[in-house]
Amino acid sequence: MQATKKGAEKHHEATIVKRGGGKQHDDEHNGAWKVAFADFCMALMALFLVLWLIAARDAQQAKAVIRDNTASGLIDGTGGKPEVKSSPSGSLIERFQLPRSNGGSQGPSTGNQSNSPALRTKYESPSELAALAHQLEKMSVDAGLASNLATVITPDGLRVMLHDTDRQGMFVRGSPLPTARFAKLLRAMAPLFEKMENQMLIVGHTDSLQYTNAGPASYSNWSLSVNRALAARSELLIGGMRNESILQLVGMADRAPIDAAHPDASANRRIELLILTSRQAAAVKTMFGAPQATEALTADASTSRTDDAELKDLRSQMVKKP
Repeated sequence: MQATKKGAEKHHEATIVKRGGGKQHDDEHNGAWKVAFADFCMALMALFLVLWLIAARDAQQAKAVIRDNTASGLIDGTGGKPEVKSSPSGSLIERFQLPRSNGGSQGPSTGNQSNSPALRTKYESPSELAALAHQLEKMSVDAGLASNLATVITPDGLRVMLHDTDRQGMFVRGSPLPTARFAKLLRAMAPLFEKMENQMLIVGHTDSLQYTNAGPASYSNWSLSVNRALAARSELLIGGMRNESILQLVGMADRAPIDAAHPDASANRRIELLILTSRQAAAVKTMFGAPQATEALTADASTSRTDDAELKDLRSQMVKKP
């Protein structure tokens, strides 16, 4: 009897199952929060990496722009310094070695057979100007700026308009600093212009939006349009174009909009290159230069108003006597 009782107790002890008091916190989540947190850290690190790469690229582009435009005095040098409000004054801008084109300083090259006037191309007729326009349009396509270029053949020459669009600007907004694509396009055009005999006008235009500070001495759209024309000249010269190819540089602010119905339209922000025929170039020189001999048509009219007695008197007052 006693042996049977002991055997029963032993059998009972063997069948007892111990159960837990309840679910633990780690059992419910099973460590999934650790995986989610690791993914979040990885995504955050990738974001910081992308932002760092963008900042490094923008800094490199800004250095290139500053280096290139220093050559013409656009930012700081021998030329005039624009009053760009976003840039500090003084010597805070890092100096860079000036680029040289054609193995020398800017300006006309000597000793190069390709620079001989006899080998330069002269564009006079509409068909010749159309051929030049076709080459420039192809360059704009290669630069990814096909929608930013328009050409018009006029009696005065070829009018080349490099304008902003809603997607792509030619300059940093409100600044005379050209974008990388626009600077590259101008430098690509420079060798073609270097081979031509024609002279050009460079004209800067802005939209109607004004700067907040509208004082008489403040930086305005007039200053901006002139400085952008200077920046375009700088890029062309760096690309290898002769300095003599530029006859006149003008800033017109917002006075000649392409889209007159919308004065603040992006197309109104533009640089125009007017490739002059030899006849028109001579007319511009006559207009602003010394009076030329004229042939009288009638008693009251001549072939040139620059030979008027009143203009002669005005010019004589402007010229300093030795």
